[in-house]
Amino acid sequence: MKIGYLCLLITCLLPILATGIAKFGDRSYDNRQPRDWLARQTGYRARANAAQANSWEALIVFGLALLSAYQRGASASMIDTLSMVFLAARLAYLGAYLANIHLLRSLLWMVGMAVSIALFLI
Repeated sequence: MKIGYLCLLITCLLPILATGIAKFGDRSYDNRQPRDWLARQTGYRARANAAQANSWEALIVFGLALLSAYQRGASASMIDTLSMVFLAARLAYLGAYLANIHLLRSLLWMVGMAVSIALFLI
């Protein structure tokens, strides 16, 4: 499997990880009304849910950019490097969001977006 595709696969799992963090260990979680339950959360659970939503948004842009780069025959090593930077930024983004480090979170979001744009342009 190409490194870019592996990074895409892992990126697909990040929203699920964030949701799991939001729900894990709280016995009041209601699987019949999960969105209502998540909407009432505060603290790290609310931030994990927000990170989940943003992870879906970032996934769409990265996935299309990655596929575009492969389709145009861009350098495999450049695609791999950018994909790994994107994944590292998104993992750190999740950590910064959970830790409530808002400026770092915003910077990491910008790194991910810049990488996605770079994939479109190479």
